[in-house]
Amino acid sequence: MQNMIVCMLNKAYSLVFPDDRLTLGLMTPLTPPTGVLADPETEKALAQHAEACGFSALWTRDVPLMIPQAGEVSALDDPFLWLGMLAAATTTIAVGTAAAVLPLRHPLLLAKSALSLDRLSGGRFLLGVGSGDREEEFAAFGMTAEQGGERFRTHWEILRAALDDAPDQAAEEVLMQATGGYRVLPPPAQRIAMLAVGSARQSLQWIAANADGWASYHREEQRQQGRIGLWQQALAQRAGGAAKPFIQSLNLDLLDDPDAPSEPITLGMRGGRHALLDYLRRLHGYGVGHVLLNLARQGRPRREVMDEMGREVIPQLG
Repeated sequence: MQNMIVCMLNKAYSLVFPDDRLTLGLMTPLTPPTGVLADPETEKALAQHAEACGFSALWTRDVPLMIPQAGEVSALDDPFLWLGMLAAATTTIAVGTAAAVLPLRHPLLLAKSALSLDRLSGGRFLLGVGSGDREEEFAAFGMTAEQGGERFRTHWEILRAALDDAPDQAAEEVLMQATGGYRVLPPPAQRIAMLAVGSARQSLQWIAANADGWASYHREEQRQQGRIGLWQQALAQRAGGAAKPFIQSLNLDLLDDPDAPSEPITLGMRGGRHALLDYLRRLHGYGVGHVLLNLARQGRPRREVMDEMGREVIPQLG
């Protein structure tokens, strides 16, 4: 899944999207029940354990307001402060947003956070951005959801210019116009990878042309296979046609019985490790480069699940 743009991108990109190997990441926080803030010390210890087990990335969401969605309320710390804490507690695992709500964040301040986190983590940061899907948040920030798509593109252009290690003249002009002639910070050592998460209120062709990868949610297998095919077609239609990774999220409830068959749950699966491994191998065959696991519905202790994945699943994906 690694491709010819990787040499220009930061360390995180090669950690999460190595040559021809499926990698696994974890959505954080790993522990809190709905509506309760996570304990930092517990989360740092779990992050270190995930790193030791061979997971390639730790992800978090950007949820500005505690608005109920599907009957649940999320209480999440600022994603950049949160990932900074996890990056400081680890040494090799990547950290990423899935996703920062781009229309609701000023692109220059978002660039400052991304550049700082990437530098302080030693190049281990991936910036996933989305358009947001909570009508109440748009209203609270003085805009409508319908404005989100256009603002996403405008903010993306400024952000991309600020995160480039060697912006071309056009990008430099975009940045200087946005800042009145000033840089946000010195350019990074390598360009920070930008991923589009969800539809982002954009066409697939726009995402293929502009993003370094595309993340989408779990679907029924045949539908997902078709979605990946459309992504690959959009990439092939671009000049140069370079490959870019497809990332999928997966709600996982890994059962004690390794031979338990797979059964669907909301946006994911429940089953034993053999069924999970078979499914992951099929996903890789379809063209998935990274699977972002969400253990929120996991019935077993998180460490126990990570241990089993580290021993029996991750080594089989190489």
